Amino acid sequence: MNDLVELAVRAAGGLERFRSYRSVSATLHHTGAIWDLKQRGGVLTNSHVTVQLHEKRVSHSPFAPTTDHSIYTPSRVEVRRQDESLVEALDDPRASFDGYEMQTPWSNPQLAYFAGYTMWTYLNSPFLLCDTGVTAREIEPWLVDGLPWRRLLVEFAPSIATHSAVQTFYFDADGLLRRHDYEVDIQGRNAAARYLSDYIEVQGIRMPTRFRIYPRNADNLALTEPLIVGVDLSNIRFK
Repeated sequence: MNDLVELAVRAAGGLERFRSYRSVSATLHHTGAIWDLKQRGGVLTNSHVTVQLHEKRVSHSPFAPTTDHSIYTPSRVEVRRQDESLVEALDDPRASFDGYEMQTPWSNPQLAYFAGYTMWTYLNSPFLLCDTGVTAREIEPWLVDGLPWRRLLVEFAPSIATHSAVQTFYFDADGLLRRHDYEVDIQGRNAAARYLSDYIEVQGIRMPTRFRIYPRNADNLALTEPLIVGVDLSNIRFK
């Protein structure tokens, strides 16, 4: 295992403890420009997410103003009612975004796909870096207020649905994930930087409770505006 991956996993609570859980759930509060831009404003502003840690399966609820919930897998997304009857389904969901740009609106199943793979990636990190199909190598550090953040250049196999095949993870001196860079393939490959903060310990796992995502320019600097996505997490529970 790469020594920086090992440091990050240990700082987050250890791989053995993480693998002892099957799922993680949280209450989410979403802000940011993307939701109105995609004509999905208010749908997941206040919602609940459940991520299966050892299979690629995620659920969000409710899809306001309804009480519907989503079932995400990389190959199919469903929106279902409380009685589990089907509202909408989308097979091969990633292909549905072909030609999409930042301003292209989404359907609810497309929103479920984006929210599903995003939260699967986020709530599995940094433990995801130990998975088969993921390779990581350390690159030169990035200075923040004169202090180095160590960086991993990470490549994801095509079998893993995520923002982009190549991403960069930044870690502070304690090994905590503090920044995460990627290009969002499904909306024109716009470059983004996600900042993580307000860590808490939940059942032996250290989890960030605040994400803020901004555009990233050609000099690898995050712009201060607009805020693309903001996520605040509470009521985090592992099972």
